[in-house]
Amino acid sequence: MNLLELFCSVDDFMKVFYPEYKKHLLSNGYKQRLREYRLSMSEAMTILIYFHYSHYRDFKTYYLTYVCGNLTKEFPNILSYKRFVALIRQTLVPLSAYLQSLKKTSAGIAFVDSTTITVCHHKRISSHKVFAGIAAIGKSTKGWFYGFKLHLVCNHKGELISCRITPGNIDDRVPLPEMVKNIFGKLFGDKGYISQALFDKLFALGLQLITGIRSKMKNKLMLMFDKIMLRKRALIESINNQLKFVFQIEHHRHRSPINGFVNILCALVAYVHYPNKPTLSLTKKEELLLLGEAY
Repeated sequence: MNLLELFCSVDDFMKVFYPEYKKHLLSNGYKQRLREYRLSMSEAMTILIYFHYSHYRDFKTYYLTYVCGNLTKEFPNILSYKRFVALIRQTLVPLSAYLQSLKKTSAGIAFVDSTTITVCHHKRISSHKVFAGIAAIGKSTKGWFYGFKLHLVCNHKGELISCRITPGNIDDRVPLPEMVKNIFGKLFGDKGYISQALFDKLFALGLQLITGIRSKMKNKLMLMFDKIMLRKRALIESINNQLKFVFQIEHHRHRSPINGFVNILCALVAYVHYPNKPTLSLTKKEELLLLGEAY
Protein backbone atom coordinates (compact mmCIF):
# COMPACT_ATOMS: atom_id res chain seq x y z
CA MET A 1 0.00 0.00 0.00
CA ASN A 2 1.42 3.37 -1.01
CA LEU A 3 1.35 6.49 1.15
CA LEU A 4 -1.71 8.07 -0.50
CA GLU A 5 -3.84 4.91 -0.21
CA LEU A 6 -2.83 4.51 3.42
CA PHE A 7 -3.72 8.11 4.27
CA CYS A 8 -7.10 7.84 2.52
CA SER A 9 -7.93 4.68 4.47
CA VAL A 10 -6.93 6.24 7.80
CA ASP A 11 -8.62 9.56 7.09
CA ASP A 12 -11.92 7.94 6.03
CA PHE A 13 -11.98 6.07 9.32
CA MET A 14 -11.05 9.10 11.43
CA LYS A 15 -13.79 11.27 9.87
CA VAL A 16 -16.32 8.86 11.38
CA PHE A 17 -14.53 7.82 14.58
CA TYR A 18 -12.81 10.94 15.91
CA PRO A 19 -15.87 13.23 16.40
CA GLU A 20 -17.61 10.51 18.44
CA TYR A 21 -14.41 9.76 20.35
CA LYS A 22 -13.99 13.38 21.46
CA LYS A 23 -17.59 13.47 22.74
CA HIS A 24 -16.85 10.65 25.20
CA LEU A 25 -13.59 12.00 26.63
CA LEU A 26 -13.75 12.55 30.39
CA SER A 27 -13.15 15.99 31.83
CA ASN A 28 -11.29 16.79 35.05
CA GLY A 29 -13.73 19.64 35.82
CA TYR A 30 -11.35 22.45 34.90
CA LYS A 31 -11.63 24.65 31.85
CA GLN A 32 -8.74 23.97 29.52
CA ARG A 33 -7.52 25.17 26.16
CA LEU A 34 -7.77 22.36 23.65
CA ARG A 35 -5.54 23.58 20.89
CA GLU A 36 -5.35 21.34 17.86
CA TYR A 37 -1.95 20.39 16.47
CA ARG A 38 -1.07 21.75 13.04
CA LEU A 39 -0.64 18.12 11.97
CA SER A 40 -3.95 16.27 11.89
CA MET A 41 -4.45 13.00 13.73
CA SER A 42 -4.89 11.18 10.40
CA GLU A 43 -1.53 12.48 9.17
CA ALA A 44 0.21 11.51 12.42
CA MET A 45 -1.23 7.98 12.27
CA THR A 46 -0.20 7.66 8.62
CA ILE A 47 3.39 8.67 9.40
CA LEU A 48 3.55 6.18 12.29
CA ILE A 49 2.16 3.30 10.22
CA TYR A 50 4.25 4.09 7.14
CA PHE A 51 7.43 3.79 9.23
CA HIS A 52 6.93 0.01 9.17
CA TYR A 53 7.08 0.00 5.36
CA SER A 54 10.37 1.91 5.34
CA HIS A 55 13.84 0.42 5.60
CA TYR A 56 14.75 2.51 8.63
CA ARG A 57 15.50 0.70 11.88
CA ASP A 58 14.74 3.55 14.29
CA PHE A 59 11.88 6.04 14.17
CA LYS A 60 13.92 9.18 14.88
CA THR A 61 16.15 8.72 11.83
CA TYR A 62 13.09 7.88 9.71
CA TYR A 63 11.25 11.02 10.84
CA LEU A 64 14.13 13.50 10.61
CA THR A 65 15.69 12.11 7.43
CA TYR A 66 12.81 10.73 5.38
CA VAL A 67 9.62 12.47 6.55
CA CYS A 68 11.11 15.93 7.15
CA GLY A 69 13.39 15.60 4.12
CA ASN A 70 11.27 13.92 1.43
CA LEU A 71 7.60 14.16 2.49
CA THR A 72 7.20 17.89 3.13
CA LYS A 73 4.88 18.22 0.11
CA GLU A 74 2.67 15.41 1.41
CA PHE A 75 2.74 16.81 4.97
CA PRO A 76 3.13 20.62 4.67
CA ASN A 77 2.33 21.16 8.38
CA ILE A 78 5.03 18.83 9.62
CA LEU A 79 6.03 19.23 13.28
CA SER A 80 9.42 19.19 14.92
CA TYR A 81 10.51 15.79 16.19
CA LYS A 82 9.96 16.78 19.84
CA ARG A 83 6.41 17.99 19.15
CA PHE A 84 5.59 14.89 17.13
CA VAL A 85 6.77 12.55 19.91
CA ALA A 86 4.44 14.41 22.30
CA LEU A 87 1.58 13.77 19.87
CA ILE A 88 2.18 10.01 19.61
CA ARG A 89 0.41 9.09 22.87
CA GLN A 90 -2.83 10.62 21.58
CA THR A 91 -2.94 8.11 18.70
CA LEU A 92 -3.19 5.04 20.96
CA VAL A 93 -7.00 4.82 21.14
CA PRO A 94 -7.66 5.78 17.48
CA LEU A 95 -5.10 3.21 16.32
CA SER A 96 -6.73 0.52 18.48
CA ALA A 97 -10.14 1.30 16.99
CA TYR A 98 -8.72 1.47 13.46
CA LEU A 99 -7.09 -1.95 13.84
CA GLN A 100 -10.37 -3.35 15.15
CA SER A 101 -12.16 -2.07 12.04
CA LEU A 102 -9.67 -3.86 9.76
CA LYS A 103 -10.04 -7.34 11.23
CA LYS A 104 -11.41 -10.07 8.97
CA THR A 105 -13.71 -13.01 9.64
CA SER A 106 -13.15 -16.75 9.56
CA ALA A 107 -14.62 -18.91 6.81
CA GLY A 108 -14.43 -22.05 8.93
CA ILE A 109 -10.63 -22.47 9.16
CA ALA A 110 -8.52 -20.50 11.64
CA PHE A 111 -5.04 -20.76 13.16
CA VAL A 112 -3.91 -19.56 16.59
CA ASP A 113 -0.44 -18.92 17.99
CA SER A 114 1.46 -16.57 20.27
CA THR A 115 4.85 -14.92 19.99
CA THR A 116 7.06 -13.16 22.50
CA ILE A 117 7.73 -9.42 22.45
CA THR A 118 10.81 -8.79 24.55
CA VAL A 119 11.41 -5.26 25.87
CA CYS A 120 15.02 -5.68 26.96
CA HIS A 121 17.85 -8.18 27.06
CA HIS A 122 17.37 -10.75 29.83
CA LYS A 123 20.55 -9.58 31.57
CA ARG A 124 19.02 -6.09 31.99
CA ILE A 125 15.71 -7.17 33.52
CA SER A 126 16.58 -5.92 37.02
CA SER A 127 17.53 -2.45 35.73
CA HIS A 128 14.72 -2.02 33.18
CA LYS A 129 12.23 0.68 34.27
CA VAL A 130 10.16 1.63 31.19
CA PHE A 131 7.72 -1.29 31.38
CA ALA A 132 8.07 -1.95 35.12
CA GLY A 133 4.80 -3.23 36.54
CA ILE A 134 3.39 -3.94 33.05
CA ALA A 135 5.72 -6.50 31.48
CA ALA A 136 6.50 -9.82 33.15
CA ILE A 137 9.04 -12.63 33.03
CA GLY A 138 7.83 -15.59 30.98
CA LYS A 139 9.19 -18.67 29.32
CA SER A 140 8.89 -19.74 25.68
CA THR A 141 10.39 -22.56 23.65
CA LYS A 142 13.49 -20.38 23.23
CA GLY A 143 13.94 -19.78 26.95
CA TRP A 144 13.19 -17.08 29.50
CA PHE A 145 12.30 -13.56 28.41
CA TYR A 146 10.99 -10.29 29.84
CA GLY A 147 8.13 -8.57 28.06
CA PHE A 148 4.78 -9.43 26.55
CA LYS A 149 3.03 -12.08 24.51
CA LEU A 150 1.17 -11.27 21.31
CA HIS A 151 -1.68 -13.72 20.71
CA LEU A 152 -2.93 -13.94 17.12
CA VAL A 153 -5.78 -15.70 15.34
CA CYS A 154 -5.74 -15.67 11.52
CA ASN A 155 -7.65 -17.34 8.70
CA HIS A 156 -6.23 -19.50 5.90
CA LYS A 157 -5.55 -16.38 3.80
CA GLY A 158 -3.19 -14.95 6.42
CA GLU A 159 -5.71 -12.25 7.36
CA LEU A 160 -5.90 -11.10 10.97
CA ILE A 161 -9.07 -12.14 12.83
CA SER A 162 -8.23 -11.35 16.44
CA CYS A 163 -5.27 -10.33 18.61
CA ARG A 164 -4.42 -9.73 22.26
CA ILE A 165 -1.37 -8.45 24.13
CA THR A 166 -0.73 -9.95 27.57
CA PRO A 167 2.19 -9.96 30.05
CA GLY A 168 4.79 -12.60 29.32
CA ASN A 169 3.75 -14.87 32.21
CA ILE A 170 0.17 -15.44 30.96
CA ASP A 171 -0.70 -18.91 29.69
CA ASP A 172 -1.55 -19.03 25.97
CA ARG A 173 -4.91 -20.66 26.76
CA VAL A 174 -6.18 -17.89 29.06
CA PRO A 175 -7.12 -15.17 26.49
CA LEU A 176 -8.29 -17.62 23.81
CA PRO A 177 -12.04 -17.84 24.70
CA GLU A 178 -12.43 -14.06 24.45
CA MET A 179 -10.54 -13.94 21.16
CA VAL A 180 -12.70 -16.50 19.33
CA LYS A 181 -16.22 -15.51 20.38
CA ASN A 182 -17.31 -14.76 16.80
CA ILE A 183 -15.41 -17.59 15.09
CA PHE A 184 -16.94 -20.89 13.95
CA GLY A 185 -15.60 -24.07 12.37
CA LYS A 186 -12.15 -25.39 13.26
CA LEU A 187 -9.26 -23.75 15.09
CA PHE A 188 -5.76 -25.21 14.73
CA GLY A 189 -3.09 -24.61 17.36
CA ASP A 190 0.13 -26.10 18.72
CA LYS A 191 0.50 -28.38 21.74
CA GLY A 192 0.51 -25.42 24.11
CA TYR A 193 -3.27 -25.19 23.71
CA ILE A 194 -4.02 -28.75 24.83
CA SER A 195 -6.73 -28.63 27.48
CA GLN A 196 -9.92 -30.66 27.80
CA ALA A 197 -11.65 -27.83 29.66
CA LEU A 198 -10.70 -25.34 26.93
CA PHE A 199 -11.83 -27.76 24.21
CA ASP A 200 -15.24 -28.20 25.87
CA LYS A 201 -15.66 -24.45 26.35
CA LEU A 202 -14.88 -23.65 22.72
CA PHE A 203 -16.95 -26.57 21.42
CA ALA A 204 -19.97 -25.11 23.25
CA LEU A 205 -19.37 -21.91 21.26
CA GLY A 206 -19.39 -23.82 17.96
CA LEU A 207 -15.62 -24.00 17.51
CA GLN A 208 -13.55 -27.20 17.42
CA LEU A 209 -10.01 -26.83 18.78
CA ILE A 210 -7.54 -29.17 17.07
CA THR A 211 -3.95 -29.64 18.25
CA GLY A 212 -1.21 -32.20 17.99
CA ILE A 213 -0.56 -34.62 20.84
CA ARG A 214 2.34 -34.85 23.27
CA SER A 215 4.68 -37.83 23.29
CA LYS A 216 3.07 -39.52 26.31
CA MET A 217 -0.53 -39.02 25.17
CA LYS A 218 -2.59 -41.77 23.58
CA ASN A 219 -2.97 -41.49 19.84
CA LYS A 220 -6.43 -40.69 18.48
CA LEU A 221 -7.98 -41.03 15.06
CA MET A 222 -8.09 -37.77 13.11
CA LEU A 223 -9.68 -36.74 9.85
CA MET A 224 -7.29 -36.38 6.92
CA PHE A 225 -8.40 -32.75 6.57
CA ASP A 226 -7.36 -32.04 10.17
CA LYS A 227 -3.95 -33.67 9.65
CA ILE A 228 -3.34 -31.57 6.54
CA MET A 229 -4.35 -28.33 8.27
CA LEU A 230 -2.13 -29.07 11.29
CA ARG A 231 0.81 -29.32 8.92
CA LYS A 232 -0.18 -25.96 7.45
CA ARG A 233 -0.06 -24.28 10.87
CA ALA A 234 3.34 -22.86 9.92
CA LEU A 235 1.29 -20.17 8.18
CA ILE A 236 0.74 -18.25 11.40
CA GLU A 237 4.36 -18.75 12.44
CA SER A 238 5.35 -17.06 9.17
CA ILE A 239 3.09 -14.15 10.15
CA ASN A 240 4.91 -13.86 13.49
CA ASN A 241 8.25 -13.81 11.66
CA GLN A 242 7.06 -11.06 9.33
CA LEU A 243 5.85 -8.96 12.25
CA LYS A 244 9.24 -9.23 13.95
CA PHE A 245 11.67 -9.00 11.04
CA VAL A 246 9.75 -6.96 8.45
CA PHE A 247 7.50 -4.70 10.52
CA GLN A 248 9.77 -4.27 13.58
CA ILE A 249 7.11 -5.04 16.16
CA GLU A 250 9.87 -5.80 18.66
CA HIS A 251 12.80 -3.61 19.69
CA HIS A 252 14.48 -2.47 22.91
CA ARG A 253 14.60 1.30 22.37
CA HIS A 254 11.27 2.37 23.89
CA ARG A 255 11.28 5.26 26.35
CA SER A 256 7.53 5.27 27.05
CA PRO A 257 5.06 2.38 27.58
CA ILE A 258 2.32 4.11 25.58
CA ASN A 259 4.64 4.77 22.65
CA GLY A 260 5.72 1.13 22.84
CA PHE A 261 2.14 -0.08 22.46
CA VAL A 262 1.57 2.43 19.63
CA ASN A 263 4.51 0.84 17.81
CA ILE A 264 2.94 -2.62 18.18
CA LEU A 265 -0.46 -1.39 16.91
CA CYS A 266 1.15 0.34 13.93
CA ALA A 267 3.04 -2.84 13.02
CA LEU A 268 -0.20 -4.85 13.11
CA VAL A 269 -2.00 -2.27 10.95
CA ALA A 270 0.91 -2.27 8.50
CA TYR A 271 0.70 -6.06 8.28
CA VAL A 272 -3.07 -5.96 7.64
CA HIS A 273 -2.49 -3.63 4.66
CA TYR A 274 0.51 -5.63 3.42
CA PRO A 275 -0.29 -7.25 0.04
CA ASN A 276 2.17 -10.17 0.32
CA LYS A 277 0.76 -11.99 3.33
CA PRO A 278 1.59 -15.67 3.93
CA THR A 279 -1.36 -17.69 2.61
CA LEU A 280 -2.32 -21.24 1.73
CA SER A 281 -2.01 -21.72 -2.03
CA LEU A 282 -5.51 -22.96 -2.74
CA THR A 283 -7.65 -22.51 -5.81
CA LYS A 284 -11.24 -21.43 -5.31
CA LYS A 285 -12.42 -24.98 -6.03
CA GLU A 286 -9.95 -26.50 -3.54
CA GLU A 287 -10.94 -23.92 -0.95
CA LEU A 288 -14.62 -24.80 -1.26
CA LEU A 289 -13.85 -28.54 -1.09
CA LEU A 290 -11.74 -28.15 2.05
CA LEU A 291 -14.27 -25.91 3.71
CA GLY A 292 -16.99 -28.40 2.85
CA GLU A 293 -14.94 -31.23 4.40
CA ALA A 294 -14.45 -29.13 7.55
CA TYR A 295 -18.11 -29.57 8.30
